[in-house]
Amino acid sequence: MDAFFEDISANNVPTPPTQTTGPQPAQTTGPNNEFEELLSRSTQKLYPGCDMTTLEFTTEISHIKALHKITDAGFNKILALLQKACSPSKGYNFPSSYYEIKKTYKKIGLGYESIHACINDCFLFWGSEDNLKMPNCPICKASRWKDPKKTKGKKVANKVVRYFPLTPRLQRMFNTKHIAKWMTWHATGQSKENGKMNHPCDGKAWKYFDMMKPEFSGDPRNVRLGLAADGFNPFGMMSQNYSMWPVILTTYNTPPSMCMKETSLMLTMLIPGPKSPAKDIDVYLQPLIKEIQELWKGVWTKDSATNTLFQMKAAVLWTINHFSARSSLSGWSGQGYYACPTCNEGTPSMAVKSKIVYVGHRRFLRTKHPLRSKFKEFYGNPESKPKPRNFTEMDIQLQISKVFKCFPGKHPDIAKKP
Repeated sequence: MDAFFEDISANNVPTPPTQTTGPQPAQTTGPNNEFEELLSRSTQKLYPGCDMTTLEFTTEISHIKALHKITDAGFNKILALLQKACSPSKGYNFPSSYYEIKKTYKKIGLGYESIHACINDCFLFWGSEDNLKMPNCPICKASRWKDPKKTKGKKVANKVVRYFPLTPRLQRMFNTKHIAKWMTWHATGQSKENGKMNHPCDGKAWKYFDMMKPEFSGDPRNVRLGLAADGFNPFGMMSQNYSMWPVILTTYNTPPSMCMKETSLMLTMLIPGPKSPAKDIDVYLQPLIKEIQELWKGVWTKDSATNTLFQMKAAVLWTINHFSARSSLSGWSGQGYYACPTCNEGTPSMAVKSKIVYVGHRRFLRTKHPLRSKFKEFYGNPESKPKPRNFTEMDIQLQISKVFKCFPGKHPDIAKKP
């Protein structure tokens, strides 16, 4: 944490970009009060003669709160006791409350947005002013709020999505010198051995993307992302039927030793349960998709490695998930006669005693392969069919154009629709 502030404070005044096109970022005047406050905390000692800074103490005590599941009220009482025992008049600099700590994290870029959602996964009360003020879901008419008889004080939303903005975290990677210098590694760290893959930048998908989008790949600082999503039980009890879905992004600009570290995995969204969002995950991904679209156009960012400003762009190259989660993210069902997204309508499947099984994989062998002619070992039939054809982008778009209108949500009236 302190290394981050040392890096950005050493280069607090960015130099204008030397070779950039398009509109220049607006120049700000006057001191940045929030930055100055954070910088002072990163250098301010907890008390005279102490080796720990105020920011280090704040981080450590917040970690203890999370590990031991201390409530906010209990945590505030601990801080109040510290304030009473070690008053600021004696030179001690303890945070006054957990609310103050959260405000500090939000200034660093570690905050999140709370977005209300329909209890039936139909709609997000997000975006326009009209959406933010709606008391009921416009699709299934369910109330946005919990029963006031069961809650005290202000209204409580039935379902809340936590969204962690992506742009400030990507910018912070370039604001830190020891990370910024590795954000262009993929352009020079490709494997020198033919056919050997040490990093995704050695793969065909990466190279094909570079060929199709030369304006993006022209600047190696542009960020390549992978998206992963899956459900888990946050309560650790398998008997409790609850599924929460985190959505995680990781950057692939850095070498393998960095991009797969836990510190490189960025939580961008927490989709609450109790049930899996399934096909309605598209409803929840709207804020993330909108931000990624903005990042595709570019945002001005300070590069501490070169001490210049540039327009940082980002693109999601692929998703990482098992087959069930893939069904939710892609919209292609992982069940039924056409479960294979690669084979598409040519999926080798058949019904066996009310079950659908996937057979006929000998189709992928060469035409005169000896296994094709054997039948005793393979449900009594030789294999003469060719492998399923490759589906072009135009073929897929034509299939999508034939899909009937889908209604999001799990309301009983909507669930009855085909």
